[in-house]
Amino acid sequence: MIDVIIAGGGPTGMMLAGELRLHDVHVLVLEKDAEPTAYVRSLGLHMRSIEVMDQRGLLERFLAHGKKYPVGGFFAGITKPSPDRLDTAHGYVLGIPQTTTDRLLAEHATEVGAEIRRGCELVGLGQDEHGVTVELADGTQLRSRYLVGCDGGRSTVRRLLGVGFPGEPTRVDTLLGEMEVTEDPATVAAIVAEIRKTQLRFGAGPLGNGAYRVVVPAEGVAEDRTVPPTLEEFKQQLRMTAGTDFGVHSPRWLSRFGDATRLAERYRVGRVLLAGDAAHIHPPMGGQGLNLGIQDAFNLGWKLAAEVNGWAPEGLLDSYHTERHPVASDVLDNTRAQMVLLSTEPGPQAVRRLLAELMDFEEVNRYLIEKIIAIGVRYDFGEGHELLGRRVRDVELKRGRLYELMHGGRGLLLDQAGRLSVAGWADRVDHVVDVSEELNMPTVLLRPDGHVAWVGEDQQELLSQLSKWFGAAVS
Repeated sequence: MIDVIIAGGGPTGMMLAGELRLHDVHVLVLEKDAEPTAYVRSLGLHMRSIEVMDQRGLLERFLAHGKKYPVGGFFAGITKPSPDRLDTAHGYVLGIPQTTTDRLLAEHATEVGAEIRRGCELVGLGQDEHGVTVELADGTQLRSRYLVGCDGGRSTVRRLLGVGFPGEPTRVDTLLGEMEVTEDPATVAAIVAEIRKTQLRFGAGPLGNGAYRVVVPAEGVAEDRTVPPTLEEFKQQLRMTAGTDFGVHSPRWLSRFGDATRLAERYRVGRVLLAGDAAHIHPPMGGQGLNLGIQDAFNLGWKLAAEVNGWAPEGLLDSYHTERHPVASDVLDNTRAQMVLLSTEPGPQAVRRLLAELMDFEEVNRYLIEKIIAIGVRYDFGEGHELLGRRVRDVELKRGRLYELMHGGRGLLLDQAGRLSVAGWADRVDHVVDVSEELNMPTVLLRPDGHVAWVGEDQQELLSQLSKWFGAAVS
């Protein structure tokens, strides 16, 4: 009996595997592709994902392979300067191709003990009160206590569960690929700059050695979305949009993406859960998809581990849906809005100009950027302190940094006065007596995902919150 089988070895699945292994959960990742994909769909990590990597001690390896960029121009490509004093210690976007992110997360999952099987496709599942039976394409059957579908927008797990996936189908297709260009780089740059004044679904960016990442509107919506576009389609659409095909040739890979927007009705059915694109799909505006999936895994990992290890309080695992479903719904809405703002029609263009004026106001700019980078997320924990339900940014302590204390994925009581106790929960919660000039609260209880569960200084209140989030005390 395996504790948790994860279907899908993309960034969501690998992040989840790593999180579960921090709590000694027996994890098996099943990935249907025999080799990692060469497609670079995502180009970077936003602030909250950067913080997540820092909280787990992974950030240095990501920084070694990425490049820091200023924050701005995320919302529908409307370029504005980064707002002052964003509430983070990581005020940048990390440019890093998804292929590298996938590799680093897979390496981490393997290092901490997850088993990864490539070339294994899940084709059937059934569950009972004791576990889940998984059937593979080769006829093999596996048994686990839980199954998590991280198997993408066409999720087999979601389909087999019968979970509804309401939303809108693709109405607009965009071609995306990497290929070589014979046109002079200066000419390419000049044409791209001119076309992007009115068509932001177009671009050609150099990758080095004559290769470019090319994006261009498709002629229509593909009937069979599993069939990649041809180089001739790219040439035709480039000539249609820019008046030249730049002499593109020798494609590395060609693909398409649509603007379908759908959200799973439920993230959990018994012992089976959904995360990442299996739970939500949306246009890639603002580069939120990969980040949303990683953050799903960060929310789910410790809760599922608590359930497996037998200490989860009632309702903890269900709080994964309660907390993350509204976050995804908000992302779907902001990507819908951004797609409208990319239209070349006069009405949407007028709205775009108006919004660009409004974004000159600091608070409007900040509000929209915080949506994209996800540091504004607040889970509903009820009435209380203004930080309740929010994540806490990394702060300096007398003896180090806050995020350095969170690498193990445990709860944390930061006690600046040193008068409280976590006796009975010491196996799940670290008690740190230290001081930070950046926090104006005596004591804060953080969940393993860094969100604030409680703020106060009363021991009895603390005990009730420890029970709420970390289960019964151990005598």
